[in-house]
Amino acid sequence: MAFHEIRFPDDISRGARGGPERRTRIVELASGDEERNSPWADSRRRYDAAYGIRRADQLAAVIAFFEARHGPLHGFRWKDWADYKSCLPSQTPAATDQIIGEGDGEKTQFELVKAYVSGAQSYSRRIRKPVAGTVLIALDGVPQASGWSADITTGIITFAAAPGAGVIVTAGFEFDVPVRFDSDRLDVTLDIERLGSITSIPLIEIRR
Repeated sequence: MAFHEIRFPDDISRGARGGPERRTRIVELASGDEERNSPWADSRRRYDAAYGIRRADQLAAVIAFFEARHGPLHGFRWKDWADYKSCLPSQTPAATDQIIGEGDGEKTQFELVKAYVSGAQSYSRRIRKPVAGTVLIALDGVPQASGWSADITTGIITFAAAPGAGVIVTAGFEFDVPVRFDSDRLDVTLDIERLGSITSIPLIEIRR
């Protein structure tokens, strides 16, 4: 089992469907009231790539990609076109988009995160697969062109010198979702003109 740092073809993922899921246990009491709880602290994303296939060549590309990953055995990158930036879809990532930590004069490593805010509630999502060349960093709102590095395989930002106590560390970036195929088979259908289709190509986010 390994993770291949390669992205699923963008021209196919752009037409796919899917998004986050949660697992919620709901118990209905005799009174009709409900008790709800969730064993998951984090959401998990599922996608179906079959909706993005429009040509026979794309079908061939998916089959080759599936075989090269040995089906569900190895993970890979996936671009979620509905959610792949640290900012709003219409905006360009900036170094002040997301707060990823506060300096204490000793800590040199920070994890990339993205906050989802609605009203007074929010959810912080760990970003493990930033896109190379897109990460921007600022300290107390001042962009930093150097003095740090980004590990695009883990989403860890490492500073050469620890940010001072109370200094707010922010980041902007694009990112991929680590996924794997969620089936051991591809069900390919060929019509009379030898044009093919696949009923479903399920993908599931890898959490670790």
